Amino acid sequence: MTTITDYWWIFLLFLCLFLYKFVLRVFFGMVIVPEDRIGLVTKKFVLFGAAKSLPDGRIIATKGEAGFQAKTLAPGLYWGMWPWQYSVNMTPFTIIPEGNIGLVLSKDGAEIPTGRILAQKVSSDNYQDATLFLDNGGQKGRQSAFITTGSYRINTYLFEVIVAPQIVISENMVGIVTAMDGEPIPIGQIAGKFVDNHNNFQDFDQFLKNGGNRGLQPQVMLAGSYYINSWAIQIEQTPMTDVPIGYVGVVISYIGEDGQDVTGDNFKHGNIVSKGQRGVWMEPFGPGKYALNKYTTKLEPVPTTNLVLNWADARSESHNLDKNLSTITVRSQDGFPFNLDVSQIIHVPANEAPKVIARFGSMNNLVSQVLEPTIGNYFRNSAQESDVISFLSTRKERQESAKNHIKVVLDEYNVNAVDTLIGDIVPPESLMKTLTDRKIAEEEQKTYQTQKMAQEQRQGVEKETAIADMQKEIVKASQSVEIAQRTADATVKKAEGDATSLKLNVNAEAEATKMRANAEAEATKARAGAQAEATKLTASAEAERISKTGLAEAEKIMAIGKSTAEAYQLQVSAMGGDNFTKYKITEEIGKGQIKVIPDVLISGNSGSDGGISGLLGMKLMEMMDAKKDEPNKN
Repeated sequence: MTTITDYWWIFLLFLCLFLYKFVLRVFFGMVIVPEDRIGLVTKKFVLFGAAKSLPDGRIIATKGEAGFQAKTLAPGLYWGMWPWQYSVNMTPFTIIPEGNIGLVLSKDGAEIPTGRILAQKVSSDNYQDATLFLDNGGQKGRQSAFITTGSYRINTYLFEVIVAPQIVISENMVGIVTAMDGEPIPIGQIAGKFVDNHNNFQDFDQFLKNGGNRGLQPQVMLAGSYYINSWAIQIEQTPMTDVPIGYVGVVISYIGEDGQDVTGDNFKHGNIVSKGQRGVWMEPFGPGKYALNKYTTKLEPVPTTNLVLNWADARSESHNLDKNLSTITVRSQDGFPFNLDVSQIIHVPANEAPKVIARFGSMNNLVSQVLEPTIGNYFRNSAQESDVISFLSTRKERQESAKNHIKVVLDEYNVNAVDTLIGDIVPPESLMKTLTDRKIAEEEQKTYQTQKMAQEQRQGVEKETAIADMQKEIVKASQSVEIAQRTADATVKKAEGDATSLKLNVNAEAEATKMRANAEAEATKARAGAQAEATKLTASAEAERISKTGLAEAEKIMAIGKSTAEAYQLQVSAMGGDNFTKYKITEEIGKGQIKVIPDVLISGNSGSDGGISGLLGMKLMEMMDAKKDEPNKN
């Protein structure tokens, strides 16, 4: 009968299957290194043949000494690594991710020379061959070389790898470089010398071999990604230097060889040198962006357009060069202080900009050291030569004088004075009140004069209006006079016609009876003349209406009387005095219807006509009495 002990070999087989690695490790020294690991070997002791201990100061064994072994086990199968003599530590590969570098710190190696802080680069298969590293004189400490993106079999007993990001310099930025190791900077310089062939400081060992200096570097790095050992190089990013349109950039270099002044003997105010030398560069930079090291060079912007500077409390231009300028306070000859604003327009030619900077250092210094005292003192001196009123009234002349004076001064400093403008002038308040009162009085006087003229004009207008209103009456009167004149003329013409007709009639009758014809002709002529004269006088009276009416009537009466007298005289001459008297008496008796034979007959002298003579005499007396009474009745 078979028992369980008969199958012991099966148990032993299963035990071997589970413990084969241990068995092989113990009895055969087998070590299996996985494909993603390396084996770090530590030798516990030395049996024979090799040195039993490491030299002083060393921690990594390269010749079989006991301790951490330089040689590592790559992925694979190894025999003879008995556990009582060796311990193998499986560690993963060292992986440097994309966009990073591995900075290496060596824990063993030769001492770094005094004065240096980084170990020089030696051949070591990117630090994967520790034996080669140590045999080639690799130095302990921070290494100048580094490893880039990838997987590495690094003996971490010897090397410590620190993952660091790449250095990325952004667009429109400049990388200012400071080297942490190298030769000392030469005496008298603030930055190291210019070194080539180091691939933008990515090959720091080459930089050191070429004699690179530690400290600030004259070169700068532009936008991009770089493999930079941050233990060797420190980079500060700053914006690129911008020279705007309308400006030039005068470069002041703090490094380089001492150059010879290129301005000649006439310019004694600074050291203007060629590009690359220490001093003010003769050639300024035009508008654009420049990669300048702000610690080794300085770019001073100088405006080349017309620049306005205001001496005014409430106004400042965008360039801010006049931010510290204020309204100028001056004192007049008569002791009044007053304020005035001034604007100065200047222009700095592009080729003269380095001289201005060499002389003053900056545009702010030009304003504070030259323009401010020059313009302020000129106007203070000018104000003391006149009183306030004269200064105000001669503003244009003083502005032109200031322009010429300041132009002469600025020409000596390589600056063009374009124009000088006097702005607001603020006299003392008390004086302004006096001037205001005076002006108000003058204006009131002008107002009164204007009002007077207006009144006179109004009177003239009213007079003209009255005349215009009377013009109708004047025209009407003129028309009346003209009508009267025409009527008088018509009457005269008619009278002349009538006179002519009567004259002809008289002449005709005169042929029949000479005596009577002559008398009637003369009478008719006299009447016609009298009538014509009367019509003429009437017309004249109508024309003059007021002043000559009485004279016209008198002349009319005189003319009638004269005509009557002349008629009577002609009749008397023709008929005889007695006969004419009798004739007229008879005519009057007939006109007055007088009774010839009275009711009572008065007897007189014994002559033949005595009774009639008496009667006639009585009648004539009555008529004369009646004529005398008419004026009294009127």
